[in-house]
Amino acid sequence: LSICGKLCYAIGGAPNQVAGSAAAFFLQIYLLDIAHITPFHASLVLFIGKASGAVTDPVAGFFISKSRWTKIGRLMPWMLACTPFTVVSYFFMWYLPPFVSGRVAWYLTFYCLFQALTTLFQVPYSALTMFLSTDQKERDSATAYRMTMEVFGTLIGAALQGQIVASAHVSHHCTVNPPVNTTDSWHDTPSFPDPSDPLSHQVIYMIAAGVIGGVYLLGIVILFLGVKEKDDPYALNSDRTIPFCKGLGLTMKHGPYVKLTASFLLISTAVQLEQSNFVLFCTHAADLRNHFQYLVVTILVSAAVSIPFWQKFLQRFGKKCAACGISWMIPFAVMLVTIPNLILAYFVAFVSGLSIAASLLLPWSMLPDVVDDFRLQNPHGKGHETIFYSSYVFFTKMSAGIGLGISAAGLEFTGYQPGICRQSNDVILALKILIGAVPAILILVGLFILLFYPITEESRKETKLALEMLR
Repeated sequence: LSICGKLCYAIGGAPNQVAGSAAAFFLQIYLLDIAHITPFHASLVLFIGKASGAVTDPVAGFFISKSRWTKIGRLMPWMLACTPFTVVSYFFMWYLPPFVSGRVAWYLTFYCLFQALTTLFQVPYSALTMFLSTDQKERDSATAYRMTMEVFGTLIGAALQGQIVASAHVSHHCTVNPPVNTTDSWHDTPSFPDPSDPLSHQVIYMIAAGVIGGVYLLGIVILFLGVKEKDDPYALNSDRTIPFCKGLGLTMKHGPYVKLTASFLLISTAVQLEQSNFVLFCTHAADLRNHFQYLVVTILVSAAVSIPFWQKFLQRFGKKCAACGISWMIPFAVMLVTIPNLILAYFVAFVSGLSIAASLLLPWSMLPDVVDDFRLQNPHGKGHETIFYSSYVFFTKMSAGIGLGISAAGLEFTGYQPGICRQSNDVILALKILIGAVPAILILVGLFILLFYPITEESRKETKLALEMLR
């Protein structure tokens, strides 16, 4: 694979991360403080939206596995077709409708539509890794390029959204220190800007959505022009495509896949909880409302620049060993919760970025090894790649949706009130638990499950030789 080809492949997936990052960091606070819907309804929007995207994964895998080969490949037509609709749904997801009573239905509709359409892109895009090269090192290298660019996409999304919409969440009277004898008027003062302001929150969010929609169109053009999809190199003319339901059953019985999925669905849920609650934590629990956009950028810059380090690390010490880096964020997140200091916050952001980079790179680097292992055990079937990728994304999205729904419901239960300068102690405690304790437990359990993942560096080499013999 040429460097240009790897870069084009990597850039193609970045727009999904740009949009996903903006939604992960800012959608919850947007729904609460700008759209003025209750935390309970926000939890419904987040959970049902994620669930709709998760349900779309196996459906997308089913139809994509049935697709015929075309002049531009079997996976590329799906990515080209869904991109324009994804841009439209994303734009309206951030639109503030003039009516109030139907806002929950509005955001639920377009968030579900956006999640479903991004799935129709993500499943063929991630499965495309298997059709770039037969060499494990080349695929790992392409995955490292992809994850580096996706982290940069996450950085761009959070930075763009953060810089554009920051003024919608900062109000002058909330930045000053309250009097010693805190009064109810301090609690009840709204923190959103005056709607009569020409750069009101509605216009600000629409500008951000339009910019990110343009990034989507640029990314798909580069992907289409720079990547050539190759048909299954191991398949014989006599090989038959594995039926989707049968393939799904075989997938669920494949030990390495089950352990890998169980581990990283917990870890990805922990990362999602950190993302969705970080801005709320900085705003309401740590008195860092004027720094949250810079802390988010610090996390993502750290993650982006450390992807090459983790790629070298896993090549030298193995992929399972590299997973230990995911646990680095735990002690520092706990420190931030207990000691909300500005300097410590930036240090925690830097270390968290290192851990997030490892959690992003490893599952997508290990999944092709699982697919190769399955191919070796089922040598006369083909078309199973999209089944693996679609079902993996299904489980991670579903677990993330459950986690986000529970976190938003927890804010509702503890009495979160949109738009006030200072939340109650119960809300602050809930945010500290969602940032510190819950992710720590999920990560530790996920890493414990990963200890039983059976594919080692030695078995990877044996599988590679066996597949070359088969080819």
